[in-house]
This record gives sequence, structure tokens and C-alpha cells, in this order.
Amino acid sequence: MNARPFRGNALLVLLAVTMVTGCQKYDVLIEKDQVAEQRWADLEAALQRRADLIPNLVNTVKAAAASEKEILSAVLEARAKATSIQLSGEDLQDPAKVAAFQQAQEQLSGALSRLLVVQEKYPELKSNENFRALQVQLEGTENRILRSREQYNAAVRDYNTELGKVGGSVVRRATGGTFKPREYFRASPASQTVPQVNF
Repeated sequence: MNARPFRGNALLVLLAVTMVTGCQKYDVLIEKDQVAEQRWADLEAALQRRADLIPNLVNTVKAAAASEKEILSAVLEARAKATSIQLSGEDLQDPAKVAAFQQAQEQLSGALSRLLVVQEKYPELKSNENFRALQVQLEGTENRILRSREQYNAAVRDYNTELGKVGGSVVRRATGGTFKPREYFRASPASQTVPQVNF
């Protein structure tokens, strides 16, 4: 019995199995990359909602607490900076761009925290219906942002893990580096500090 035809058939079968497995791994990477992209879009939507609410909140607070112009100005300035930085899908693979985006968002969060502390000093502000409604909306939005960050980071973990596996590495090399690790959304050390408001 001739062993050569058997070896040739075995190589063809092995090649076919490898190609099918590679295609499946490619599909998995595409799917996980798209989930991470969608989670990022959800996070951006929550951040945009917050940015849209801020002018209304600031105008309401201005009417009741005109003496706190510095804090209100800081909120508007931080909002302008946070909304001026936009990231594309490719930017999410650049640590410097992600860090700049996160820093701008954290500055806005810090300014909002100081603003919300101010309302505790003004009983008439707390009783203002418009302010309370906006505050509830803003707090809800902050919770959505936190949840969106968590979901984005979970999607990044799944994608990066798949990319780091043997099959993912093979697909990455075979596609010329089309798939690149994504950056996590991380909190800066400054975000661990409780905002201080002094009167």
C-alpha cells in the first residue's frame, strides 16, 4: 500500500480544518470588535446626554445662586472641553487619545460634583423644582455613564482576550495586523479625590 496518497489527503484535510477554524476565529474577532464599538457608542451617547443637560442645569442654578459664578464657569468650561474631544474607532487603540478623552470627562465630572455640593448650601435651590428635576436627570445620566463604561470595558476585555489567544494571534498576523488591542476606559488617580467646595 502506498503511503504518499494517504499523506497528501491528510495534509489536505488538515489544511481544510485550519482554514475553517481560522475563518471562525476571524468571525469571532469581528463580532467582538463590533460589540466593543457599539458599547463605545453607548458610552458616547450617555456622555452627550450629560453635555446636553448641563446648560439647562447651569441656567437654573445661575438664577438661584448667582454668587457661585466661578463654579458655574468651571462647569461650562469643562463641558466645552469634554465635548470638543471626539474619538473614532481607530482612536480607541491609541492610549494617548483615550487618556486625553478620559481626562476631559473627569474634569467635567469634578466640576459637576462641586456644583452639586453647592446646592446643599442653598436651601432655596434645593426646593427649586427645575433644579431638582435636572439634578435627578444628571444623577441618572452619571449612573448610565458608569454602566456604559463598565459595559465597554467588559467588551474590550472579551475582544482583547480573544485577540490574545493562539487563534486570534494567527488571524491577526494573517490579516496584516487589522485587529489591534483596544484601550480600556480607566479612571485617573485624581478621580479618587472627593471634590472640596469652600465658602
